[in-house]
Amino acid sequence: MAGNFVVSLTHAKNDTDKATVAFVIANAAIASEKKVVVFLSIEGTRLSQKGYADDIHEEGFAPLKDLMKSFAEAGGQMFVCSPCFKKRTLDENNLVPGAVIVGGAKLVEFLGDGCPSVSY
Repeated sequence: MAGNFVVSLTHAKNDTDKATVAFVIANAAIASEKKVVVFLSIEGTRLSQKGYADDIHEEGFAPLKDLMKSFAEAGGQMFVCSPCFKKRTLDENNLVPGAVIVGGAKLVEFLGDGCPSVSY
C-alpha cells in the first residue's frame, strides 16, 4: 500500500486525546508502508519541542512521547507550520527528531494529486 498519507494535527495539551490518536493513526499508516507526514499547526506546533509531550498519556494508549518517537524512528516526518511556530515563539534549536519547519508550499508538494489525509 505504498503512497503518501498526511495527518493534520492542530492540538496538543489543549486536547491530548486528539494529539494521541493522530500519532496512533500516523504509526498505523507508516506500518502500512506509506510515506507519512504529520502536519503540526496551530497548538499542534508545540509538540515539535523536545520535552513538551513527556507528560501526555491518554488512558488506553501508549504515552504520546513514545508514539512520536516510534513514528520518527520508522521514518515519519513532522512538518511544522512556520507561521504558527513563529507566532508561538518556539525554539528552532529544540525540535524533536523528525520535525522540520516548513511553509505551506512544502505540504502542498507532499500532498500531490489524491494524497489521503485526516485531521485532528
